[in-house]
Parts: sequence; C-alpha cells; structure tokens
Amino acid sequence: MAASGASTNRSSAGGQAAKKPLSQTLPEGKQTSLGLYVTAKEAYAKWQAAPEKIKILDVRTPEEYIFVGHPTMAWKIPVAIQIYEWDAEKNEFPMQPLPDFVARVKEVAKPNDTIMAMCRSGGRSAIAVNMLAKAGFKNVWNIVDGFEGDRVEDAESVFQGMPMRNGWKNSGCPWTYDLTPERMALPEPALAGQEA
Repeated sequence: MAASGASTNRSSAGGQAAKKPLSQTLPEGKQTSLGLYVTAKEAYAKWQAAPEKIKILDVRTPEEYIFVGHPTMAWKIPVAIQIYEWDAEKNEFPMQPLPDFVARVKEVAKPNDTIMAMCRSGGRSAIAVNMLAKAGFKNVWNIVDGFEGDRVEDAESVFQGMPMRNGWKNSGCPWTYDLTPERMALPEPALAGQEA
C-alpha cells in the first residue's frame, strides 16, 4: 500500500468491482489528522516485511491486554484509562486520556518512525495518532479495525452487535494472552488514578 488510505472496500455492481479508498468509508471517530489508515491484516503484512522498521502500538488498557489478548510484537502503551464511575447519560464507564501518553511513546519511538496504532476497534487509536501527530510524529497509521474488530451487523447472527467482524484477533494475525512487561510503558500510578 503506497498511498495513505489506499485500502479499498470492494462491492460488485454490474459485475465490476468498485473501489473506494478506506479513508472515504471511515466513520469520523476513526479518522485522523495524518490520514494514514490500514486494516489489521495490512498492518501485520507491513510489519512482517520490515519488523525492524515498523512498530505495532497497542493503546488499549492493561485490562484489555490481560483479558482479551494482544499482538505478540506490540508495544503496549495505553492512551487512556477506564474510569469506574458510571456515566448514566452516555450509558458507559468513560475513558480518561493519560497526559503522559506521548512521553511514554517517545521512550520507544522517534517522530520519524513508522508506527501502526491499534485499540479495540479504531477509535482510541485515532485519538492516539492525533496526539502523536501534534507532537511531531509524521508516519503513524491507524489500524482501523483494531484488535477485536468492528461490530457484526447481521440480525440473524448470534454475534449481532459484537466486535468480531474483522480486527487483528479475527484476521489470523498472531496474538497471545501472555504478558510481555518488557514491551509495556504504563503510566505512573498517580496518573492512572491509583495510589502508589
């Protein structure tokens, strides 16, 4: 994939395959200021071709690494933490951005490095890409289907509404539950809302 957003979605219309750049089909919450997008499969292929030049960056929470799994080669650097106070208006436990995220990324990457960022399904990784771009990083790609993938949209499926349609975990890319502390850059306990 040579150009930003060069991935395509294909659909048949009159026997011809119509191609739309991935960047034109993304929801706003997955779009970034850099405009660089890949799927999990494409990110893994890029990493396989040049593992010494490409960093896979998993920006999910430590709980997600532990209970859902993570890419075997990924640097695990959370961009936000889960806040355990129910937001009744949004019907969720909200996330709180971590102010030291960029500093922790700079411990393992330089602004000219190629980084493929992922979260669960492409939203938090878009936030991470934008934060890194603002700090001068130029080649940070959003893995738009993330680790778990997009939600299944099939009323007949028992998986309706679950994030299982694509993503790293569902695309045959290597992942594990085994933790790799040497590839983690976690926030200081005070920043994560924990007591030391």
